[in-house]
Parts: sequence; structure tokens; C-alpha cells
Amino acid sequence: MRLSEASARFTTHLAQVRRLSAATVRAYRSDLADLGTTVGDLPVAEIGLEELRDWLWQATQRGDARATLARRSATARSFFAWAHDEKLIDADPSIRLVSPKRPRTLPRVATADTLDDLLAEMREDAARGDAIALRDHAILELLYASGIRVSELCGLDVDDLDLDRSTARVLGKGGKERVVPFGRPAREALDAYLRRGRPALLARTARPSAAIFRGVRGGELGPRAVYELVARTLGPRIGADAVGPHALRHSAATHLLDGGADLRAVQEMLGHASLGTTQIYTHVSAERIAAAYKLAHPRA
Repeated sequence: MRLSEASARFTTHLAQVRRLSAATVRAYRSDLADLGTTVGDLPVAEIGLEELRDWLWQATQRGDARATLARRSATARSFFAWAHDEKLIDADPSIRLVSPKRPRTLPRVATADTLDDLLAEMREDAARGDAIALRDHAILELLYASGIRVSELCGLDVDDLDLDRSTARVLGKGGKERVVPFGRPAREALDAYLRRGRPALLARTARPSAAIFRGVRGGELGPRAVYELVARTLGPRIGADAVGPHALRHSAATHLLDGGADLRAVQEMLGHASLGTTQIYTHVSAERIAAAYKLAHPRA
């Protein structure tokens, strides 16, 4: 079986059997397409360790980041392990493939004061009753309060919210459902939006649905619009042009741990499959403590 056909079968397996997210499947597909560009549409059994090393070497010559090289190595290992399990190859050539370690980067986090100031301004704008201002305030409050992903936010339906209990039911990666709590400011912002903002936006479309968050023309709000909202409102305050909704997720996790929350509880709230993924935020908190120490301690 040639690489192109095997790649198509593999990505179908990822989507339908392993139930990975659409974005993750696209990344695998892109990496395997790049492999095909380098080695050609060879039979999978003819792709060996040298071809894989040459693929990564050419990516290095192009100036691809170490994180990209590490991801492509991981893609190759997953693909050839699957091909071996499917009896498409006799031996897995990727076992000896060495990839560069990803550089350790800590997520960008906004301070609690920065977010308090931003959300207070948005609350004042929303108080004037404009539907978009009500929506934007509710979005940022919920993202920060719950730490949910932008895809989870955009996938929320009206029935997923329980304002009495201050919880939201979200569908995370791999189709895993979880219930996340949020606080009083988010509940009040959501209540105001649902009563005064959402009906006004729904009136602008002939195709209503149960989705909570709506666009300017009344249709379902997409992730790109949420990215633009966060970049426009939060970006200038933390000095980042490319800041997105994940900055609020990072901030929520870090502030929870700063406040004494249990790491396992934060893992459950964020929907991380591994506790190791959540532990990155303990390092963020440690950096904040060290910075405060250097500023405040007389013998720092």
C-alpha cells in the first residue's frame, strides 16, 4: 500500500476509532503529506529510517521550529506503529527515529488585577444594553471563570448551562463530557446576555439554533471570532499581539493554583487526560512566587 492511501486510512482511524479532534487529525494529515512531498508516494514498506531522517533534515534546513520537528517525529511514530499493527509493514522504521526535544515554554498568563480591570470595563459597556457588548462580556467572564477551551465554549447550547448551580456541561477532546463550575460574575454576565443580548441577535437570523453564543448576524459564533475578541481586548494589556482564548484558560488554572486549589481538581476542571499536562501551571505559579520574592524580600 502506498503512502497516500495508508495516510488516508490512518487519519480515518484517528478520527473514527481514536476519536481525536478535527484539529489534531488535520495536523497528522499535514505532517504525512509533508513526508510524501519529501520521499514521494512510495509503498509504505519501502520507507525506512534513512528516508525519515532525510525528511526531518530537510525540515531543519527549511528552518522549521524544534516543536514542529518533534511533532512530525511523533506523527511518524504513531503512523508506522499503526502500519505495523495493520500488517502493512514487517518492521517499524520509526522506533530508532530521534527527534529534538521541545523547548520548554511557559504559557502567557494575565494577572488577576489585569483581568479584573478588563472585565470591569466590559461590564460597564454591557450595562448599556448593546447585544454584542453583553455577549462579549459573557464570553470573557465564562472563559476565565471556567477555563474551558474555545471549541468547548462555541459548542455550548442553552441546555448545557445551569445558572442555578453555576455549572456548564461541555464536550471536550475525544468526545469526553464534563461539568465545570463558574462563579457569580460569570453567572450574572451570562444571565444578562441570555435575557437581553441573545434574543436580539437571534432576531437577525432566519435559522436559529440552540447554540448560546451568536454572531453579529445571528448565526452561531465560531472560534475565530472569539480569538479576535480576546486579541483585541486582552492582547494590548499583556503586550501580546497573538494572544488567544487559551491565555484565559492558562490564567484561570494558574490563579486557581495560586489560591490553593488541588492540582487534581484543576486537572478535572480543565479536562486534561494527564496530570502532567496540568503540572505546567505549577511552574507558572512558581515563577510568579519567585518574581514576587525578588521584588519584596530585603535579601532577595
